[in-house]
Amino acid sequence: MYTYDLLETGCYYLVKEKEDSPVILIRVAVTTDHCLFVQRYDEPMETCWKLKKDPLFDIIECLSDAAVKSWEAYYRSSQDAFFGGEEDE
Repeated sequence: MYTYDLLETGCYYLVKEKEDSPVILIRVAVTTDHCLFVQRYDEPMETCWKLKKDPLFDIIECLSDAAVKSWEAYYRSSQDAFFGGEEDE
């Protein structure tokens, strides 16, 4: 069992919060003395505060810069397809 305290600000992680939960992608946006502000890339994306002592079942991996860049290209293109991209006004 792990805790959110092990995660670093600005990094993307694949984690499981509970043993039977799905793998999710998160990014630690802000760290305070006792908490972390976390972006969860579910559908839809959500943000939340977590205590540093809150448990994580597994920290599967910290994504490399190359993996993040590849994922961002896919994520943005799928968002554009879903929302119709930018329209000219």
